[in-house]
Amino acid sequence: MIAAMKTTMTSTTTTAILHSAAAPPLPTTPPRFLPAQLQRSERPRFHPCSALKFRSDSSRGTHGCVRFCSCSVRGIVECVVRAVESGWRSSGRVVRVRVANRVELVKSGEVGEKVVKQELREGLLLEFKKDAERVLLAVLRKPDGKKNWIVYDQNGVTSSIKPQQITYIVPGIENFNRTKISEFIRKAEEKMDSSLLEFAWVELLEKNKSVTVEELAQMIFGSAEPLESYCAHLLLSKDDIYFSTLNNRGFYSVFAPRPAAQVDKLLQRKFAREAAKKELQEFAQLLKSCRAMPLQGKPPKNSWMTEERIWYRIKSLEAYAIDDCEDDEQEKTAEMILHAMKLSKQASSALKLLIDIGYFPVHVDIEVLRLNIPTEHPQEVLAAAEELLSDPTDLDKEDRKDLTHLKVYAIDVDEADELDDALSATRLQDGKIKVWIHVADPTCLVQPGSLLDIEARSRGTSFFLPTATYPMFPERLAMNEMSLQQGKVCNVVTVSVVLHSDGSIAEYSVDNAIIRPTYMLVYESADELIYLNLEEEAELRILSEAAMRRFRWRCEHGACDVSLLEGRIKVSNPDDPEPEINLYLEDRDAPSMRLVSEMMILCGEVIADFGWVNLIPLPYRGQPQSDTKLSSFYHFPEGPARDSAMCKVMRAAEYDFMNPIHHGALGIPGYVQFTSPIRRYIDLLAHYQVKAFLRGKEPPFSAGQLESITSLVTMNFKMSKKLYHSSLRYWMLEYLRRQPKEKYFRAVILRFIKDRNAALLLVEVGFQASAVVSHGVKIGDVILVKVVRAHPREDYLSLEEV
Repeated sequence: MIAAMKTTMTSTTTTAILHSAAAPPLPTTPPRFLPAQLQRSERPRFHPCSALKFRSDSSRGTHGCVRFCSCSVRGIVECVVRAVESGWRSSGRVVRVRVANRVELVKSGEVGEKVVKQELREGLLLEFKKDAERVLLAVLRKPDGKKNWIVYDQNGVTSSIKPQQITYIVPGIENFNRTKISEFIRKAEEKMDSSLLEFAWVELLEKNKSVTVEELAQMIFGSAEPLESYCAHLLLSKDDIYFSTLNNRGFYSVFAPRPAAQVDKLLQRKFAREAAKKELQEFAQLLKSCRAMPLQGKPPKNSWMTEERIWYRIKSLEAYAIDDCEDDEQEKTAEMILHAMKLSKQASSALKLLIDIGYFPVHVDIEVLRLNIPTEHPQEVLAAAEELLSDPTDLDKEDRKDLTHLKVYAIDVDEADELDDALSATRLQDGKIKVWIHVADPTCLVQPGSLLDIEARSRGTSFFLPTATYPMFPERLAMNEMSLQQGKVCNVVTVSVVLHSDGSIAEYSVDNAIIRPTYMLVYESADELIYLNLEEEAELRILSEAAMRRFRWRCEHGACDVSLLEGRIKVSNPDDPEPEINLYLEDRDAPSMRLVSEMMILCGEVIADFGWVNLIPLPYRGQPQSDTKLSSFYHFPEGPARDSAMCKVMRAAEYDFMNPIHHGALGIPGYVQFTSPIRRYIDLLAHYQVKAFLRGKEPPFSAGQLESITSLVTMNFKMSKKLYHSSLRYWMLEYLRRQPKEKYFRAVILRFIKDRNAALLLVEVGFQASAVVSHGVKIGDVILVKVVRAHPREDYLSLEEV
């Protein structure tokens, strides 16, 4: 059977496509898009046929076209198909026909008379809007109050609806049997043929006529019975191309054919949407294929960049995953992809998808992306660093003290890449102790306002994470020419201090110097040397003694001694699905930790006094004394519980740029951060100011400029701390996730959050968490807990007391 034929309506420039009821729909291409060979085809001659009621119209110049008189478009289709099956069609030719439909239509100006208001009553079959996405067919049962009605819908559910929810009342039906709704819908679906709507549009457009649902049913089905009317309603309600609503009163509407030009544009948009939908489906299939691949077989990240459209979609997913979409279009693209993949429209879904296809590693640090942390330096900055390395000119070469005779200890964590401080000490004849705090001198190479300085200022600090370090200065410059290196002569700013026996400062000096570091020690090795008390390492023992003198002196002046146990993690191969996790515990009461900490505080106090005496604007850092007296915490057991309580009442730090501020927590009259100029820009600022004074020049920055710069740098520094703690927590949870279920951890109860839910410190890992504890335990008690579940990506940890 022939499925379809082309037919030309009354207008010689308008062509429509006729379908038989059983034929699949042909593409709805605008008339002007018909192939040229079809438009040029010769037209066959028709013989009289009583069934079709042909009438020759050649006298009107239609070149032998035939005029059909029929009650419906479907009737025309069936007659034409029967005629063609009878052998009337010549090979390769197109039949041009005229349609003279007997349905009387009303012009657009008479629309108002078409709409007839119908009262609601029991037994009516109607369509109503269930929610934003669903439209259901239902039977009215009975009133529900003054305006609402109880309905029984196609799903067998009884509910109350408002009149405003009704979208269509099927005409000609009284007391409809609610059990027949599904059968009615099935018959309507069988009768639906969306291509018929185009035929009606052509006819109505030619005559400039509007139409009601029932009139449209009569046109295309030859009947306005309830089923046909409902089918016509469905066609119109789903149409967004050919008709627009001209009038809408109550539950009935009048529709008008859109202009041909507008239909052309709408069809083009439709085709574009369909093409985009197909392309999206193909992309979704690509993602599904990649997701199903084994880990080693997944495509590398750079393979997604080869095609622009694919790369845009991947970047849209990445932006969605980190909540950083550039515009609505990018957000919409990501959500369309998630919808096509049957995933929820959430950032976590986009992140998981990117991990599943291999674009991100399993343990990608999403916060690095979300905070837009610069992981690499621009090429021009790297070039500037290389230029310095090729010709490192020391601006203070003639003004440096030679301290290479001193034994110098550099003590830091084992993964430190930038070493910017070291220590020396000796005992004077009068029993006093003299210490030297040597600080790396990057300002002998980098000047304020230079390209390297501007880049360092924009970063504010080096970012130290369990998985990587992103240095403030380019890595080769920071680790080579700027950093202290064992056995190599290094440029430093040295703060030398003579201490009284009680730990107070007797005298000090600040000088440019050169040193040759003797030992590069990690804290654990330094602790061993201190415990061994070797005669040949007397200088280290003296340093430890000086640190204890300083600690006692600070405590006598109100210092708050807080030394919480903290865990530290280093991940050696973070891109692997199961990377190696190395856990370290930092005990701030350990001798080497105490030694380094006290010497750094001493250096900060001396620089603050040096700046004040010499009227140097500096970022003086202070901390107001807490309103709560330390004695009020003495009822807590000594240790983590007391230290945690004291931390809770400490006040925020403050800055002044002309005068030192008392630092209550440290118990000193003033403090300037000075010992980490390679990794902290605040320290570098202090170096710029002090070095200018040592050179006999004016400081490069005024107090106002320092305040402005410090404000910006402090924000970046806080961001780096936030990033560090979130990354540390992630890897702590991953570490705990891998522990055997039967492993127990000792936990100190720090405080009670609510009822029996307590904040805990896991002693073996130096990590704070919470759990419900049994009755009778109190703050400071040690209990045993086990890990029930840990999920780092969800930031979830569940502990249970054992």
